[in-house]
Amino acid sequence: MEIGIDSFAAILPDPATGKPPSATDRMADLLDEVEVADRAGLDVFGIGEHHRAEFLDSAPPIILAAAAARTSRIRLTSAVTVLSAADPVRIFQEFATLDLIARGRAEIVVGRGSFGEAYPLFGADPRDYDELFTEKLDLLLKLNGTTFPIWKGRFRAPLEGQGIYPRPHQPRLPLWIGVGGTPRSFARAGTLGLPLMVAIIGGTFERFRPLVELYREAGKSAGHSPDTLKVGIHAMGFVGETDAAARDAFFPGWAHLTGRIGRERGWPPPSREQFDAMASPEGAFLIGDPATVAAKMLRASETLGGLSRITFQMSTASLETAAMKRSIELLGTEVAPIVRASTHAG
Repeated sequence: MEIGIDSFAAILPDPATGKPPSATDRMADLLDEVEVADRAGLDVFGIGEHHRAEFLDSAPPIILAAAAARTSRIRLTSAVTVLSAADPVRIFQEFATLDLIARGRAEIVVGRGSFGEAYPLFGADPRDYDELFTEKLDLLLKLNGTTFPIWKGRFRAPLEGQGIYPRPHQPRLPLWIGVGGTPRSFARAGTLGLPLMVAIIGGTFERFRPLVELYREAGKSAGHSPDTLKVGIHAMGFVGETDAAARDAFFPGWAHLTGRIGRERGWPPPSREQFDAMASPEGAFLIGDPATVAAKMLRASETLGGLSRITFQMSTASLETAAMKRSIELLGTEVAPIVRASTHAG
């Protein structure tokens, strides 16, 4: 199982002062975090894409390119690229360029995005939500397989054999589909035979088992080998020296961000009781000391029929840089060896 971090480059109030860091300082800290993850032996680091004041990740390929220049082993991916509101040609060129800088360590996770800001910002009609993604994914897959594509669609000008450059260092860029809870999205990824990255930001892992089974069944029906139908999860996670310390460290930032977004969406205010339930053994938050987190990861993999990748969304923790780096170190040096030893033994 691959283990990594996903960051949205969130800007949250400092727990000591109540004031947010400058955007420049937060970006510097983020690049330091990727370096720490690389040194700690983690497998992958992902950068999200949002177009909001709380996050600095509106241009993930640029952040990832800066990270590539400072790392040597860790794979670098988006988490996720909002493909529906982007030009697939430009996305392919940016990630192919990243792959050259990273010498073959780039990946893309594409999705439709859980926020709607990108659509009006880039002139896309949200009413075409599903059609946009379907068409643009078709084009991106074609670009990944051929330098001189012949292609025609509804939402952009046709391609008539123009060369698409540069080509990546890898023969093809690894491409994952990022999904939330829509059955059609799971089935589509399976039919295409593409690896699946599931965002599980609350509730329980069990709730997603029927959807993951739908993905695997769709892939099998389309003739894809089970080996190609990889499943990963993106979950809220944080590793501390003790369970209590990890929960206390993560809760303030989670409550701040969840409350802010929830007010826009009409959610009730987040509570500590709700948080503790999701951090409990039955909940989907991977928060605790190394042994607790490793056990929850293995249980999640068993529940979902075997996971190829788990990435931790840590950037909602409102922490000073040293505490965040320590959590990443613990994930790489203490949690990952437990999980890998168990999965290899299995």
